[in-house]
Amino acid sequence: MTDAPQVVTVGAATVDRHYAVSNLPAPDGGAYAPEVTEHPGGVAANVARGVARLGQSAGIVTRLGEDPVGDTVAAGLREGALDTTHVRRGPDTSTHCVVVRADDGTRSIVTAGDSVRNMRLRPTDRPYLAGADAVFVTAYAPDCVQRTLAEWATADGFPPVVFDLSGPLAELDGRGASEASVDRWVETADLFVTGRVAAESYLDATGAAAAETLRGRGVARAAVTSGPEGATLVPGDGTDTVSLPAFDVSVVDETGAGDAFVAGLLHAWLLGDRSARAAGRFAAATAALSCTAAGASGDLPTADRVESFLAER
Repeated sequence: MTDAPQVVTVGAATVDRHYAVSNLPAPDGGAYAPEVTEHPGGVAANVARGVARLGQSAGIVTRLGEDPVGDTVAAGLREGALDTTHVRRGPDTSTHCVVVRADDGTRSIVTAGDSVRNMRLRPTDRPYLAGADAVFVTAYAPDCVQRTLAEWATADGFPPVVFDLSGPLAELDGRGASEASVDRWVETADLFVTGRVAAESYLDATGAAAAETLRGRGVARAAVTSGPEGATLVPGDGTDTVSLPAFDVSVVDETGAGDAFVAGLLHAWLLGDRSARAAGRFAAATAALSCTAAGASGDLPTADRVESFLAER
């Protein structure tokens, strides 16, 4: 068995088809896309790539279809220097995304394909995950995967787990984590991450209020992101929550910014020895720099580039 990398992510690796439009269409409205491009995507793959760019070795557990999209994704994972020994393929349609992106970088995403929905953890995955320094799982991984991983996470010696509530509960229904599994991750995860839309769906609160709700429920550590409004972190030492502004950059595409933020937190907070505030600033800078090019992996920064960015501010 190949030695486990420092970080192993669990969930989707996709192809994102980006439609650059002048406006995001309203209900019953429309838009024209003069440009269509393809970029690598998928929350688990994005986080793994982000961590790898920051200097950690990274691998992924995912499932692809035996189709041209799967071929493209598999090649992209290898080119990203990720360990792919636990990438499976089957007679599914590879999971893929349509990203409609406006001029200001805002976007809407539609996901299709059933390869990730059909993913299951195998007994051989357990030692691979247990050998890592940290494990990341997205809420878009199937609920049976969530339950199995949460059970493994309680074993002695299992590495810290980061759970990302990547989407609202309605979007997860039938394809990702159930509300009961999310509840369990609040209690089990070493770092619980949620964005604004997902937090409002699950906690009926956003920002600092959502962070305080998670704190009251006994979460170990948490991060609640709010896009351009910044983020709030719940430290694991019982101290007050930490509010951090987002950095102002020239935004090309916000796709994957939250995943880059998570990669930064993994690097600087979960695996590093920085304080919550210092780690949060590092993660915010990682996310900001990722927005300066198109695609979820368009401009993932190195650790040196993040440090240089911070030194100027």
